[in-house]
Parts: sequence; C-alpha cells; structure tokens
Amino acid sequence: MQTQAAVTTGDGAFSITTIEVGRPQPHEVLVAVKAAGICHTDWDSIRWGRTMVLGHEGAGVVEAVGEAVTHVKAGDPVLLNWAIPCGDCFQCRHGNYSICEDDHNPHSGSTRWQGKPIDRSFALGTMSGHTIVKKEAVIPIEVPIDFAAAAIVGCGVMTGYGSVVNAAGVRAGSAVVVIGCGGVGLNVIQGSRIAGAEKIIAIDLKPGRLEMARQFGATHLIQAEKTDRDLSGAHTQVKALTEDRGADYAFECTGVPALGATPLLMVRNAGTAIQVSGIEEDLTIDMNLFEWDKVYLNPLYGKCNPTIDFPRLFRLYQKGDLLLDELVTQTYPLDQLEQAFQDMLDGKNAKGVLVF
Repeated sequence: MQTQAAVTTGDGAFSITTIEVGRPQPHEVLVAVKAAGICHTDWDSIRWGRTMVLGHEGAGVVEAVGEAVTHVKAGDPVLLNWAIPCGDCFQCRHGNYSICEDDHNPHSGSTRWQGKPIDRSFALGTMSGHTIVKKEAVIPIEVPIDFAAAAIVGCGVMTGYGSVVNAAGVRAGSAVVVIGCGGVGLNVIQGSRIAGAEKIIAIDLKPGRLEMARQFGATHLIQAEKTDRDLSGAHTQVKALTEDRGADYAFECTGVPALGATPLLMVRNAGTAIQVSGIEEDLTIDMNLFEWDKVYLNPLYGKCNPTIDFPRLFRLYQKGDLLLDELVTQTYPLDQLEQAFQDMLDGKNAKGVLVF
C-alpha cells in the first residue's frame, strides 16, 4: 500500500512524501498510525546521515498481523515501543530490556521509497500513515485513551517516570530536584509525585514551564537566572529547602551539556543523581562533586520493561494519577511537521503530536 510519511536523507532536511508499505511477515505487525509524538530526538535525527522514515513515538490500530503474532489482532489499539526487547540476548536475560542487543528492524523491503528499501527511525518510523514493526514493539492499549495522549507514553513519559521509579527508586517522603521542566522533566515530576516524594523542587528558566511543573506535582519552584550557568545560585536555594544538606535525588532533563554534572551538585552525601536527557558530548567534571558516596546514573529509556511498565502507566492514567491529556498542548497534521518542530524548538509546547 502507499502512504504519506516524513522522510529524511540525513542531511538536515526532510520532506513529506509517498512511501510503499508491504505486508507483515510471521513475527511482524502492520499498524495504521493514528498519532506520533514530536521529540528533540526526531529533530536531531535529520542530521544523522541516514535516509529513513522519521518518528519513534506512536500509537495506532492494528491492520494485519503475521501468523506468529498472538497478543494482538486486527482492530486492536496499540502503543509502539522503540526499545524493543528480544527476550533472549545477554542484556535481556539480565533484565536490562531497554538495552537489548538484538536487531529490531522488520524484514528488508517492508518499507520502500522511490523504489528502494528504506529504514525506519528506531525500527518504528511513526511519522507515517502506516508502519510495519516487530511484534515485540507492539503493546496493547487496554484503557480508554485518546491516541495523541497514548502516543507520548512511548518515549518522554516512560523516560521520565522510569528514571524515577526504575532507575533512581525514589522513596516516599524524599526530596527531589528536577532540572528542566520540558516534556521529560514534567514526567519526572509526576513520577516523583506518584512515588510519594515529599518535596519536588522544579528548576527552569521559564515561568510558564514552572507553572506547568506545579500542575504536575512540583511543591517548590526555582526560576533560574540565565547568568547562573552552573546553577550554583539555584543550588543555594535547594540547600535552604533541604536542611542545608541537598536533595535525596536530582534529575537533569535539559539536554544542556554544561549541566550534565549539575544533579551531583544538587544531592546530599549518598544521594542519587540521574542524567535523564541523554547528553553524549565530552564533559569535564569536578570529581569533588561525587563526594561522598553519591551515585550517578545515565539510564536509557527509564530502564523500561515493556510488559510491566506500559500496562502500569495506562492504569495510572485510568486512575487519574498520571496526567497525559494535559501534556499534549498542540496537535498538527503531518504536512505541518516543520511548524511543529519550530514550536518545539521555541519551547511553546509541553508536547506536540502529529495526528493522522
């Protein structure tokens, strides 16, 4: 079949064009995409030097399944999960499902562009009217939810919530600092609220984002100054709120390389610092920040275990504990992707979503 998709050639540009999508093989699923989240990673990926269909957050409806697929059927609403576990590699056998070592791509030629096979970003390529994926990438949605709200669970929500619950193990009654209140930071905040943190201290430059942080569960707000480049001034305020000790946990959610070590500054001795945003640049770190007995983690995708975490997140949404509809501040048709990217870069949205 033919469908519209956002395709990049990896040179910093993309186009909305027609692609061809085949039929699923035995272990694959054909999904009609209904919504696709818009993420900074998608923007970065147009400069990766690869020709591919964009998008790694999505939800939709199953159109067809291969003969070995039993957990979903045609007509089922599903979430698409980009950290696809095989269940059998070294990392999966050790419970590290988000860093599976297997190849997760569907069969070669499942998607074609200009007569040639084309890859899909993160083996999903959700910025497309249809996609073919491995069956392990498909999670049934068993609660009533709008597709736009469901789509964002498969990246920013899981990353933020999982960093709190799975990676840091935030305890009830603890003090948490969240640096950066964009889409991921807001989910760290509400993950901390759900975990029972007593103090949730949100730090951001923008007053509007801090007000959203309050809505999602922040108990204290610190508006950082642009001149406070290492957030040492914000650190003074954090110490004043934590008996001059520092927080139990701190999460960096900005993607700003200069702030990569800042969560270490914010936590007490024996505290836990989590680098959520995936900074990959070279950093020079003052080793004194590790004193004493501090833990620093850089988890991928909130250490997601898809079969446990996604059903739990949807149950939390159904109970009203996890805010998802409130995260989706703007939706766009596929042909407005350029505007959607610009709005994201300008910080206008908590989360923008393409709808099909």
